[in-house]
This record gives sequence, C-alpha cells and structure tokens, in this order.
Amino acid sequence: MSHVEDQQNEGNTSESHIDGDGEGSKSHIENRLDGGNVQPQQSQAVAAHVQALQRRKIAQLEEKLEILQSGHAVKERQTIWYVAKGRAIRRVVALFDSIEDLITENDRRCEESDDPDTTIEQDRLQIGYSTLTRTLPWFYKKGSEMEYEEYSHMLKMLRQRADSARGDDTSKLKTLVSEWVNREFKPVSLVDPDDKHSRGFTHDVCGRLLCPAELDWNNPEVRAGIRNCSDGHIVTDLSFPAYLYDKYTTNPDDLEEGLFKGKILIQGYKAVFTSPSSAKDVDGDGDGADVISNNRRAKKSLSVIKVKKHVAQIIQMEKVTPRSIAYIACQVRFALSSVTSWRSMDGDFDYEQFWRTIVDFFERAPGREARRRVDKLLEWWTRKVFGRNRRGELSDVMKANMSVNALARQRELRDDAAFDSP
Repeated sequence: MSHVEDQQNEGNTSESHIDGDGEGSKSHIENRLDGGNVQPQQSQAVAAHVQALQRRKIAQLEEKLEILQSGHAVKERQTIWYVAKGRAIRRVVALFDSIEDLITENDRRCEESDDPDTTIEQDRLQIGYSTLTRTLPWFYKKGSEMEYEEYSHMLKMLRQRADSARGDDTSKLKTLVSEWVNREFKPVSLVDPDDKHSRGFTHDVCGRLLCPAELDWNNPEVRAGIRNCSDGHIVTDLSFPAYLYDKYTTNPDDLEEGLFKGKILIQGYKAVFTSPSSAKDVDGDGDGADVISNNRRAKKSLSVIKVKKHVAQIIQMEKVTPRSIAYIACQVRFALSSVTSWRSMDGDFDYEQFWRTIVDFFERAPGREARRRVDKLLEWWTRKVFGRNRRGELSDVMKANMSVNALARQRELRDDAAFDSP
C-alpha cells in the first residue's frame, strides 16, 4: 500500500471513529456509567424524590408546629379565663378554705349520703361548695369532663387568681381606709396611707375602731390595758370590733343592735364590689343611685363602647351575701391594724375564726326570729349597696297579678266572650 493510501485509510479510520462518536461515544459513556452504577435519569429521579420527601417533612413539621402553637394559644386563653373567674372565690365563697376542701366535703356527702351526722365545719364547707357552684355555674360540668392533669391545672389557676384578688383588695383598702378615717374623724395624727406601723391600737382612732364591743375605748385604763395586753383586755376574735357597729357604738344590753352596719364596713364593701367612687355615697337607706339599674342601662347604651366592669357585674351579683360581708370585715380590720403583711393571726386575734364567726352569724341563725332579723339585715345591705331595685325578686304570680298582665288577660276574655256570643 502506498503512503498516500495509508494516509487515506488512516483518515477513513479516524472519520469512521468520529462518525460513530454519536453512537459509539454514548455507548462508551453509558458503559462507563454502568460500571459506576450511576445513571443520569435514575440520579435525577432520586434527587426529585428526595426533594419531594423533604418538602413533605417540612409541611408535616409546619403542621405540627401550627397545632402546638394553636394548642398553646388555647391553653393560654383558658388560663386567662380561669384567672378572671377565680377572682370571686375568696370574696364570696371562702376566704381561707381551699377549693379542694370544698370539693372533698361535697364528694364525701355524695358517697356517704346515708350519714345524717355532720359537724359545723362540714356544714360550712358544704355551703361553701354550693356557693362555689352558684358563683361559677360551669365549674361542675367542666370539671367532670376533664382529665386529672387538666382538672388540677384548672384548680391551680383558680386558686392563684383568688389569692391575687385578695391581695389586690388588701392593697386597695390600705389606702382607702386611711382616707376615710382621716376625712371622718380628722385625727391630730393623720393615718399614713403608706405606713401601717402607726395604725392599730397605737393610733387613737384606729384603736377606737378596733376596740372590742364590750370595752370602752374612751376609758384611759381600757386603752392602756389593750395596748399592754393586760388581763381583761386581751383582744381576740371572740369580740366584735367597734367598726362593725352603726356609729361605732354598741348597746351592752343588745349587742345585735346596729351590728354589721358600720359606715367604714359599708364603704369597704362598695369599694371592692362596686367601685371606690361609689364608697363615697353610703348615707341614707339605699336612697342613692340604683347600681343594678344603672348597670343595665349602661350596658344597653354603651354596647359598642368597652366599659370596665366592677366585681359585682363580673360575677353577676345582685344581692349582698353573708360570706362577702365576712370577707370585707376581715379586710377592713386588717387595713386598720398595724400588721404589714397578710396572715391569719394578728397577736391573739385569729382572722380565720373571725371570718367563720361572721359567716355562722348569718348562716346558722338559732331560730325563726333570728333568721328573720338576718334576712332583714341582708335586705338592708342589698339596698345600701345596689339600690332599691328589686325587680329580680318578683315571682311569676306577682307579675301575673300586675295591671299590665291582668289587662291583657281581661282583653282576651272579652274577645273570647264576644266570639262565642250568638
């Protein structure tokens, strides 16, 4: 073969190699990829699958996060709701007894329904439970539907807010009581709204208001005896303080006369349950503004505007109750005392027993006449605090006999008679 032919053949061989590169090279590359167990289409499919899987996982995580956040928000709203509802417990249910104690006594009675023998303390707890379920009508149903953990959480929230509300009232009355005492008695040594150390029996006016009903504060020997805690002058919860009485004076021959009608006691009640401003108007026998009626009118006329509600509105309270009076009696005494932090004992004075004594005065009247006097006193308190509105007390029979309804019946009877006549 000539040199030229060799070159041509070489060119043909190269051309043939180049011409076949589309197929040959592809086959060659595929063989190389197959040898490495990696194919382009399979690789792309795997990558797409991984991306899709990751997207699904992200979506699932986002969904779980949203559920957790939603659940947290619901739990937070529930906590706020329980916190708001719990504010009434110390004020109108039980100042010292725990919610758990009330529930335990009610459960005991359900389990031992055939046991008629109960103690005074057990009866007091049972009345407390009944008061709790009236004040928080949702309590029993909601509690019976909950798991134990959620139920315990609810009780904890209620208890915390109950104690918080008591603390708020203590702080509020600390200042207000000092203002009322200074305004009414104008003492030489004014009661300091920020300092409690100068109150109590060391202060002449506070001492007069805290003085046991059976003793005469105007007697120098009595004042000295109380301040020195000498025999015959020990101040305990077995004595009703003078501030509980009308005009802060007592009738030794009738210690029930004027009891629980003290002006500063009424001021304390209105300051907590209606408003501090309403406490300025306590004169007269319920002749002031009708709180209940005014609240209803305000609700209608200001339905679009947010108006801050007072305690009685929040808990839908339209009558003064025994336990709410006992609560305020303890709060006012604490405000008059020199004790700086809330506790159940002040020297020889037991606040817990004092609260129970007042509750029992109303709830355990010894006879029919005593019950009648207690009911009359509570009616007086309701007029004093809420005004003279008694519409809610009208029975269906009383409403039926009133002229508007009576006239409606008469008109119907006349129409029926006219229709039946020939």
